Amino acid sequence: MSYFDVASSAPLHPVARQALQASLDEGWADPARLYREGRRARLLLDAAREAAAEAVGCRPDELSFTPSGTVAVHSGIAGALAGRRRVGRHLVVSGVEHSSVLHSAASHEAAGGTVTEVGVDRAGAVSPEAYAAALRPDTALACLQSANHEVGTEQPTADVASACRAAGVPLLVDAAQSLPWGRVDGQWSLLAASAHKWGGPAGVGLLVVRKGVRFAARGPADERESGRAPGFENIPAVVAAAASLRAVQAEAAEEGARLRELTERIRARVPGLVPDVEVVGDPVRRLPHLVTFSCLYVDGETVLHELDRAGFSVSSGSSCTSSTLTPSHVLKAMGVLSEGNVRVSLPRGTQEAEVERFLEVLPGVVAGVREQLGAPVAAAPRTESASLVVDALGKRCPLPVIELAKVIGDVPVGGTVTVLADDEAARLDIPAWCEMRGQEYVGEEPADRGSAYVVRRSS
Repeated sequence: MSYFDVASSAPLHPVARQALQASLDEGWADPARLYREGRRARLLLDAAREAAAEAVGCRPDELSFTPSGTVAVHSGIAGALAGRRRVGRHLVVSGVEHSSVLHSAASHEAAGGTVTEVGVDRAGAVSPEAYAAALRPDTALACLQSANHEVGTEQPTADVASACRAAGVPLLVDAAQSLPWGRVDGQWSLLAASAHKWGGPAGVGLLVVRKGVRFAARGPADERESGRAPGFENIPAVVAAAASLRAVQAEAAEEGARLRELTERIRARVPGLVPDVEVVGDPVRRLPHLVTFSCLYVDGETVLHELDRAGFSVSSGSSCTSSTLTPSHVLKAMGVLSEGNVRVSLPRGTQEAEVERFLEVLPGVVAGVREQLGAPVAAAPRTESASLVVDALGKRCPLPVIELAKVIGDVPVGGTVTVLADDEAARLDIPAWCEMRGQEYVGEEPADRGSAYVVRRSS
């Protein structure tokens, strides 16, 4: 079995396992107590904080351990907004932030605050100029991930941090995906991360608040972790998290170069092995271990199940799953194909043979799913009509696009096909199909049910 989903959670690093076992006998006492056992626990906690701070590039007294990366994000956003409430209640985020950031933004908006969402290009990156333009005199906080969790695109955090500093606005960076590969560049103000993303134990997050940043912790006061993460510290887990972070960063240069060659192999070869595929994300400014592509005419959930049966654990941002009927907000913001999305994120130590076997298996899996769904294989002579209407109401991704592909050859060049669909994913996938297939997307029109998507045949 090949586990290719470390962007979700990485296996426990050997250093984390060793540190966890070693600290279980010494780190159980209350580090706030003055007796011998408490002092031992405090020494372990302080050493872990210093090690983590060195890896992040901050002062130890700026870093707090939290129960998770999500808690770090929520606490960081809430505390920074509260600390700067006299400035205003405006929050700036990008359209591709992790859901933990967007959930915080939605909560802030529901409580009467305002939120500006900065768009991204088709590679998933924000423009520093567009981000700077979103800052206002009443902006209390800005948020930007250092690298995207779905497509791997690295953001221009240093340039955005400079723009925020010039405007007097603190920038919170979600570094969950990039921190294992090195420090985040730029003069950011707050940072959040999660240990299970780099091979540390689950249940440990990091929240860094730079000195001078106005911050008011929310909730009842607590004397632990500067009041930013109430409750008794899990010292063995914290020690393991800090030790493994230093270990993975020490390995990052060599392992990153090796994994980048493997993901580049996937990026380059998948379009030749599987017809009608769009590889998404920035081809250069990206995390070394992560590659994402979307396949036309397939059900994303079925593809993942079939790959699992073949021995590969991968993830997906596809809307074609039983748990969601809306496209991935990341792929939607990028304006790229969402159906049949496959995210491959390689763990450290992945072997070339595993990637080669994945490339051998993938074409057959996709072809099999397409056959099950009745996807078009090749164009056949047809009787042409100037315009056609396809009723795909009640049909879910990827069926509206499959129905469109089946009939586009039935209209002459210049003729139109109108697809009636009530699946939210069609709003993204039909324009993406048109771009991939060289057809003209005319636009979306209102309909009695759902929407009418008009496509003009160009070739």
